[in-house]
Amino acid sequence: MTVILVNLGGVILVAFIVWWFWMTKAKAQRAGTSTIDILVDGGTFTPSRIEVAAGKEVALRFFRKDASPCAERVVFDELGINVELPIDQHKDVLITTPGAGEFSFTCQMQMYRGSLVAK
Repeated sequence: MTVILVNLGGVILVAFIVWWFWMTKAKAQRAGTSTIDILVDGGTFTPSRIEVAAGKEVALRFFRKDASPCAERVVFDELGINVELPIDQHKDVLITTPGAGEFSFTCQMQMYRGSLVAK
């Protein structure tokens, strides 16, 4: 009986981890201005999901507090953008999306994740 309870607990824990890391999406922050502040700290981008108008230029102002080497760069693979983020300084990244769609951004090791949703 104990073996069954331990296995059941393990399955529930694995299901929770899968849901938490791969199935949940952060609520999108809509861009009300042409500049959006993004904090890089604690292994995350905050906010991590941003909605912008498709085809319009927007400035993403990154502020890196995390001293981890992983946080040194922000990469937008689909847009061909790879920018160094200095620690304790603001760094503006100007982006014009080619059209509607979802464009992911990550750190250089793809551990920090975010998405830019152009509508």
